This record gives sequence, structure tokens and C-alpha cells, in this order.
Amino acid sequence: MSEQQVTYASSGVDINRQDEALRRIKPLVKATKTAGVRSDIGLFGGLFSAQFPEAKPILVSSMDGVGTKMKVARLANTWNTVGGDLVNHCINDILVQGARPLFFLDYIAAQQLEPEVIEAIVTGMANACRNSGCALIGGELAEMPGTYETGEVDVAGTIVGVVDQDELLPRLDVMAAGDVLIALPSSGLHTNGYSLARKVCFEVCGLKVTDELPGTGQTVAEALLAIHRSYLTQLMPLVKAKQLVAMAHITGGGLTDNLPRVLPAHLDAAIETGSWQTPALFQFLIEKSQMPLADARRSFNLGVGMVVIANKANAGEVLLALRNAGEAAWVLGELVPGKGEVRYR
Repeated sequence: MSEQQVTYASSGVDINRQDEALRRIKPLVKATKTAGVRSDIGLFGGLFSAQFPEAKPILVSSMDGVGTKMKVARLANTWNTVGGDLVNHCINDILVQGARPLFFLDYIAAQQLEPEVIEAIVTGMANACRNSGCALIGGELAEMPGTYETGEVDVAGTIVGVVDQDELLPRLDVMAAGDVLIALPSSGLHTNGYSLARKVCFEVCGLKVTDELPGTGQTVAEALLAIHRSYLTQLMPLVKAKQLVAMAHITGGGLTDNLPRVLPAHLDAAIETGSWQTPALFQFLIEKSQMPLADARRSFNLGVGMVVIANKANAGEVLLALRNAGEAAWVLGELVPGKGEVRYR
């Protein structure tokens, strides 16, 4: 048997592609540097100062991904939104506990690293980080032929934030029947429900990413790749003013599964289903899938991206503050005696 030279490149991993991707993203990462950062990209670990203005600082961390929304990005060859999706999702996850973001780390894996794709993804991450005062402090690129199918890219990220102990949410001890649920709208699917949405759009309905998605006035790509919005700017002032008793980020599981995560065992969240109109995107997906409404409420956010809970006495003030901040918020319902569940009425 003749011997054959095998190199890393011939086995499917080209370090030169990684080096080119790193060259492209270094200035993007540097642009997110904040006062707490003590390192530059290239070290084995990112450094961040552990001195905080909070009187009793508590670190809050979270990790997430974008899921099969990445497959839509590939079909549309549009990569500049999914990085922002990832950062904003993680920001919202720690925001509901009252935390402001400090730094973010990303992981990008692919069948083959494409420097221009990596640059577009990290551009979205960097923009979202800068908009929230969060440093993109480090990350990892991995080229893994054989693990991912041809052309596949996946992203994940970890965020660390800080909250003063006195501002930590939820405040289960002061929540009571009559407290008001206030909803903030989503900007679309955010980062959940894409396996179902892709099946409906591409298999059941035979649509292409360039086709108009009926009822939305958008192409399929525009509707499905709408960025997962951040609620940090609107909600952090209310956290600092101690005007909220809880918040829930409405992600996978919808209102049904996410609101109970911040409720005490003796209260239910009563949702007024007539308080908002389900956006056309979700109406389309529900109609074409013929899925039961109960399943839809656990599969999608149905237009509600975040829910804040305020004591009845200051709920009007909270709602006004949100609307003055440009937020199309509305009263979604109230807390009622129960056992930590969601009721639709």
C-alpha cells in the first residue's frame, strides 16, 4: 500500500481560513472595549476588572444559541443579524433578574470557516454589544468537517452581568394578587420556533426565502430573520428605580412556560387574550400548520417578547414610562390566586 501525505488542510481544516477570519474580526471586537476590559483579543483568556459600582454586586450569567435560524441565514445568505440575535437574547435573559451586561463570549463552529461569513456574524455581535455597553471579550472559532453538514454554521454565546443585591428580581416576597402584567412586543420569532417555521414555510407551503410571506408585507427572509430585539434600554431605568417585582423573557415555551419561572407557588398569571392582536407572521404559521392553539402558545412568543410585573399601585406609572420611552407596551393581564401557572381568559 502506497503512503499518502495527509495534512490538516487535506483533512478539511485550513488554519489559514481561521487566521483570515480572526484578522477581520479583531477591529470589531476592539470597538466593543469598555472600561472594565483588561485584555486584548489573542490571549488564552479574557480579563475583566472585578470592581463594580454596585454596593452588593451579584454576578449573573447565561448561555444560549440561535438554533435553526442559522439555516434560514444560510438560505438567504444573510449573516449580519444572527450575531445580534445571540447577544440580545442573552442580554434579555440576565436583564429579567435585574442585571446589566458586562461582557460576552462567543463560539462559532462550521463545517468550513468562511471569513466573510464570520465577519458578518461578529459584526452583528459587536453592534449589539456596543449598543448595550457590553464588551465582546473573547471567543472561539472551530472548523469541524464531518460534524456539520456542508455549509452549516452554528453560534453560541455566554454573557456575564452584574446586579446589586437590592435590585435582584424576581421579588417573590412582595408579589401579590392584583399585580399587573405589562407586555412589550416582540420583533418576530426572535430565536425560537424555527424548526416549525421552516417546515411550514419551505415544506408545507413551498416558499422560497425571496417570496413574500402572506399577510406580512415582507419576504420570507425578512420576516424570519428579523432581529431578536433587546429590552435593556427601556427596562433598566425601571429596575434601578425598583418599580418592578418581576420580568419574564418570552422565549421557547412561550408565555405558558416562561411566566411560571418568575411566579411564587400561590399566584397564577391571568392573560387577557383579547388585549393584543397576534401578528400576521404567527397567524400564518398557525393557520398553515393547523396546530392547536395550546401548542402555538408554547411554540411561539405570539408577539409578546417580554413581560414585566408591577405592583398594582404603580403599574400605571410603569406603563407610562415605557410608552414615553417609545415602547408600544400594553396591559396583558394580572396576577390572581393560584398555584404558579398561566391562565388564558
